[in-house]
Amino acid sequence: MIRSLLVANRAEIARRIVRTCRDLGIATVAVHSDADAGAPHAREADAAVRLPGDAPADTYLRGDLLVKAALSAGADAVHPGYGFLSEHADFARAVRDAGLMWVGPPPEAMEAMASKTRAKEIMRKAGVPLLDAIDPAEATADDLPLLVKAAAGGGGRGMRVVRELDALPAELDSARAEAASAFGDGEIFVEPYMEGARHVEVQVFADTHGTVWTLGTRDCSLQRRHQKVIEEAPAPGLDEELRRTLAESAANAARAIGYEGAGTVEFLVSSAGRAYFLEMNTRLQVEHPVTEEIYGLDLVALQLRIAEGERLDPEPPAPRGHAVEARLYAEDPARDWRPQTGIMHRLEIPGLRVDSGPADGDAIGVHYDPMLAKVIAVAPTRAEAVRRLAHGLERARIHGPVTNRELLVRALRHPEFEAARMDTGFLERHLAELTAAASGHDEAASLAALAAALADAARRPGTATVAGRLGGWRNVPSQPQSRSYRAEPGGTEHEVRYRLTREGPHAADMFDVRVLGAAAELVVLDVAGVRRTFEVTAHGDRRYVDTPQGGFVFTALPRFPDPTARAEPGSLLAPMPGTVVRVAEVAVGDRVEAGQPLLWLEAMKMEHRVTAPAAGVLTALHATAGRQVEVGALLAVVAAGE
Repeated sequence: MIRSLLVANRAEIARRIVRTCRDLGIATVAVHSDADAGAPHAREADAAVRLPGDAPADTYLRGDLLVKAALSAGADAVHPGYGFLSEHADFARAVRDAGLMWVGPPPEAMEAMASKTRAKEIMRKAGVPLLDAIDPAEATADDLPLLVKAAAGGGGRGMRVVRELDALPAELDSARAEAASAFGDGEIFVEPYMEGARHVEVQVFADTHGTVWTLGTRDCSLQRRHQKVIEEAPAPGLDEELRRTLAESAANAARAIGYEGAGTVEFLVSSAGRAYFLEMNTRLQVEHPVTEEIYGLDLVALQLRIAEGERLDPEPPAPRGHAVEARLYAEDPARDWRPQTGIMHRLEIPGLRVDSGPADGDAIGVHYDPMLAKVIAVAPTRAEAVRRLAHGLERARIHGPVTNRELLVRALRHPEFEAARMDTGFLERHLAELTAAASGHDEAASLAALAAALADAARRPGTATVAGRLGGWRNVPSQPQSRSYRAEPGGTEHEVRYRLTREGPHAADMFDVRVLGAAAELVVLDVAGVRRTFEVTAHGDRRYVDTPQGGFVFTALPRFPDPTARAEPGSLLAPMPGTVVRVAEVAVGDRVEAGQPLLWLEAMKMEHRVTAPAAGVLTALHATAGRQVEVGALLAVVAAGE
């Protein structure tokens, strides 16, 4: 029996494991980097051990420190969560060698699936359907498009889609470099890229007595940069024969490597309905909650019981209903999925299951994955579950860094998704329309900006009547007050004009709007006869305006802009805090073309290209590989023109 468990992970999955352990009466030990010293997972565990440093390579990826932490805290078992060392056979061996229980599959099974190339050889022998690899030296135009993939690791790192043969050598080099940096292994391989394919996976569980469960299917086709964004169970639109093929193939894959514990066998399903083995993840998946919801199981508890030697029932329970999960990321989809940092002041999504990493008041930093939370809706039918999830996200209170919330809502309501006609290219294909300003958005944003201005006015003492203080020597009671706000993200500025009278505030330029109430945190407007409520929260110069139709974020602008807040034309400023991982082979004085990559920044486990803003001459280059930069740091200067 496990009495004390060390959770060798952080954020959402660490909190998830701690929650189950508390229900089972198991004590928990957390580990934390210096950046995570005050993180919820460290606070919620019964004990916590510091891992000195901030970077993953110095902390959560140090197996020796994790084993030492478990022993020093008196733990008798280790759960790796997902990511970090969860699929490292050497770490599993080190845990076992230290006399600790490993909550995961045997190291030999992990090794068998660690290399995608070796895994495919094993799956071929087990009769699991696969795509054949392509020798890049012999690739022809008939083979296009191609997918370059890292043999080790996952999460979209070291993965490239190649549509032109001339681009293949450069993409091979780029994928090798990224794979070596991310996984310490630069091995890559090439296979056909299946246009219009779906990403479908099967959850497997195996005990130590020979029983293997397959817990239905999950569809994970909505992805950005080959990383999942929306997942659901069961995968819709599959005929019974295909479901049977997927289940049998997944069970055969598990048996072929002597699997134990939780694992996921992933497939690509072609538009013609044929399944091909993709990879096997020898750990719990991020998207496991959708399977939990329809099967009525706690998969973490099941992992712990299997590790303790319990037998599975001969057959799993029958599934019921449909579940959909959306990953809420701190990122800006309209700006190349750029990660965002800052304080998460409030994260509240009532009525749905929310598995979150940060708590209110926590800082979102640059060192780790940008996922903030997983939001899960379950209902008797797919249509109801999708509707519940979109509605809940729309009404969420998310006060902090920019997120992908709006994209999630629009994707869930897109006709193709509602009809289950999605594939792995869905988000890339529809990104422009999913991030464009919606019909009526400008009007809604203007009303939200008015609410922000009225709430700001209510916060100033004595502004309820004409005789009160009106905020500046230029203002007189008979003249409109003026405030300006910049919408975030996007930068659209809204100038709001209103009058403060003895009868209360009035909108100066919106003739169909009446102010029914204006307090510091709640503004009620009558808009063309329809009553609208606006909850307004202020944090510094940010204003968060929540409505039943969605949320808005504004930056309150000063009356007089700072004349020093300017940069030299052609300056390339760091769009986020991060680490320079590579610099292109360019030097000061070289001519560069518009869009030419000059360097790569890594932040939140993703690489971001910094490109020349225009054709011209590189007149300054301040970036070097390994340099850590803050947001706004000057990286390079390109003088436009000849």
